[in-house]
Amino acid sequence: TGGMSLGALSREAHEVIALGMNRVGGKSNSGEGGEDPARYNPISDVDENGHSKTFPHLNGLKNGDSASSKTKQIASGRFGVTPAYLRSAEQLEIKIAQGAKPGEGGQLPGKKIDAYIASLRRSVEGVELISPPPHHDIYSIEDLAQLIYDLHQISPAAKVSVKLVASAGIGTVAAGVAKANADIIQVSGHDGGTGASPLSSIMHAGGPWELGLVEVHNALVQNGLRDKVIV
Repeated sequence: TGGMSLGALSREAHEVIALGMNRVGGKSNSGEGGEDPARYNPISDVDENGHSKTFPHLNGLKNGDSASSKTKQIASGRFGVTPAYLRSAEQLEIKIAQGAKPGEGGQLPGKKIDAYIASLRRSVEGVELISPPPHHDIYSIEDLAQLIYDLHQISPAAKVSVKLVASAGIGTVAAGVAKANADIIQVSGHDGGTGASPLSSIMHAGGPWELGLVEVHNALVQNGLRDKVIV
């Protein structure tokens, strides 16, 4: 799935999406903001009625079900990113930008930060959260390569992906990402949704992912990098 945070959906919806994708062998994406550590291990306390004391708000569960998102997102605010969060993933996604608001950060109003969200994001209930436009530890391809290396070290079994936005020059950026040893390059288009974006950006910013994908593919081929990375 695309990245959808628990705060953007709801606890129940976020967990059910992960459960469903895990049952069919797919991958759900946590979005930014972290995930409850109780979800990292398979569910083992389901009774004959499909109920679990760990997840009392869900029905139809089975022992062995997993509510852990296989893809964990790492965004500019780093909210909820912990060693356990990273080690629980099969894929780690570095979100450089978002198709619905390319070049912009995020702003989550304090009224939406309840006690549960605050605990996951390691913040304070009722306090507004700001995700800056850039990652403040990524100002060059070398910086990105260092983060990719660090993620591979903390979770050697996980693939590291980098999410880019379809825009002019994305091919050059993608070539740098491939040289930085990313395993996967994702191209996001303008039709991605977000709950924390100005209406002007949602309606008028970004480009089609198809155009970005073509530019990325061509740039990688021209630089002899196409076989190094999944797109």
